[in-house]
Amino acid sequence: MSERRDAILKASATAIAQRGIRGLRVNDVAEVAGVSPGLLYYHFKDRIGLLEAALNHINDRARAYRSEGEGSGDSARDRLTRSLLGEIQDRPEVVENSLAWNELRASAVYEEALREPLARTTAAWVSEIADAITQAQVTGEISRSLDPQATAVTMTALVEGLSGRWLCKEISTEDARSHLLGAIDVVMSEPTPHTPDTPVTSRPKE
Repeated sequence: MSERRDAILKASATAIAQRGIRGLRVNDVAEVAGVSPGLLYYHFKDRIGLLEAALNHINDRARAYRSEGEGSGDSARDRLTRSLLGEIQDRPEVVENSLAWNELRASAVYEEALREPLARTTAAWVSEIADAITQAQVTGEISRSLDPQATAVTMTALVEGLSGRWLCKEISTEDARSHLLGAIDVVMSEPTPHTPDTPVTSRPKE
């Protein structure tokens, strides 16, 4: 990727995080990136093209910080947990990324042109988490009864929901991460075995 194109994408992500999509002005992005509006249109053709590229940039940046701190001795489940928790951190780049992602998600409700690129980017994230779940199943750290794809959809949706409340200051970073850890423990735990010979008793009538 050229330095100018990268600068445009970084400026776009910052603009979306700070002012939302409605406040995204191509001329402002070009000014922050230090390029002409014409060059911006040359790279991205139109506003939707710019938003789609910014979305991919946000996803690539998230993938990079989700994997930070991984060590050769980490278990598969540790890597999965770190990847999910990586989306909720007080680091400026993580906060900016989360703000931009949430804005793009909300805007796709009204801007149909954003839905397909958002769905494609989300699918890539879900696939990444599903692969991590599968690896943890292979090592015996997560129950093999779980459907990796369905579980990944659930966990990424939970991360988005907690992220939204965290960004709105409804819950603290510590609480958001604590809730996420609790959910991981519940969802990824071994299922309680059901013994057919043990009858399920109902509550006695009073």
